[in-house]
Amino acid sequence: MWRDTEVSRRLQLAAPIIQGPFGSGLSSVALTAAVSEAGGLGSFGVHHLDGAAIGQTAAAIRARTAKPFALNLWLPHPSEQHELEADEFDAALAPFRPYFAELGLEPPPPAAAPWPSYEEQLEAVLQARPAVFSFVYGVPSAEALEQCRRLGILTLGTATTVAEAQALEAAGVDMLVASGCEAGGHRVAFLRPPEDGLIGGLALIPQVVDAVRIPVIAAGGIADGRGIAAALCLGAQGVQIGTAFLACRESGASELHRQALFTPQAADTALTRAFSGRLARGLRNRLLTELATHQARLPGYPVQGQFAAALKPAALAQGRDDLLALWCGQAAALLEQRDAGALWHSLLAQTDRLLGR
Repeated sequence: MWRDTEVSRRLQLAAPIIQGPFGSGLSSVALTAAVSEAGGLGSFGVHHLDGAAIGQTAAAIRARTAKPFALNLWLPHPSEQHELEADEFDAALAPFRPYFAELGLEPPPPAAAPWPSYEEQLEAVLQARPAVFSFVYGVPSAEALEQCRRLGILTLGTATTVAEAQALEAAGVDMLVASGCEAGGHRVAFLRPPEDGLIGGLALIPQVVDAVRIPVIAAGGIADGRGIAAALCLGAQGVQIGTAFLACRESGASELHRQALFTPQAADTALTRAFSGRLARGLRNRLLTELATHQARLPGYPVQGQFAAALKPAALAQGRDDLLALWCGQAAALLEQRDAGALWHSLLAQTDRLLGR
């Protein structure tokens, strides 16, 4: 029976389906709890939250469900940019100035610390003791992994190549996500530049399954039962689904973002550094296309993400999805459901028809 795998048994799930974690406010307590209550693993991306907010988020999820859930962090990465001098900041801001003017906004001042410290975030996750600590952009320290084992927290890393999967296994990580380049959001490579490892799921999943002994969870390009069935037939013990859950009303995505996922535009995605400074997949819109012409002048992460985020409130208020970062995977054209419960039942029914119960 496809629902009974090592992943579903270890996480005590009704089916081995994990909701992908979303950063920068796109995760929501409502969606995380809804997926967990249904029998999957709900996930919440806490990369943008400080320690106190992480604790509050975990408490809010537990107020809605007693089922397992995951908290997800970004690990520190060499690509993170140091604080810019005033003249460097002004030069970096230049490509964005027309958009701020168009929206009637003053450009943002330099931010000394755009994100909370990782050490504070990690301590908060450990104190919250979710069923799963998931992470991207690397491997946590041996000490952090040992603390998770001592607290009974399962660890879930993400790999974009076979070498990254082997590094996660060697460190003692419990399970891993093999993320094909079809996936929406950031390419979370950590051993080589992400452009060097753009491997599709059909090729990546069986190679990773053959290379490691820990359970492999497939991600990227999975939005319906056909994707689940294919991933399991390739040897995965579960799937992680992002865009299809992001499109649900329970997610933290804006109405403009969710609507865009159900338009013909959703079939046109691109990998870009325009939205955050790190390589990521999103819908091709005006912001993505025009900033691509300024690649050499763009500031990189996290300053570039700060500029894009500063555009968001006014762009939403004015209905301007052309100036929003619209994260989206390549399977968006398959989306049909706008409710997490309906999506869950559809995924189960479709996969049951293909693989049987």
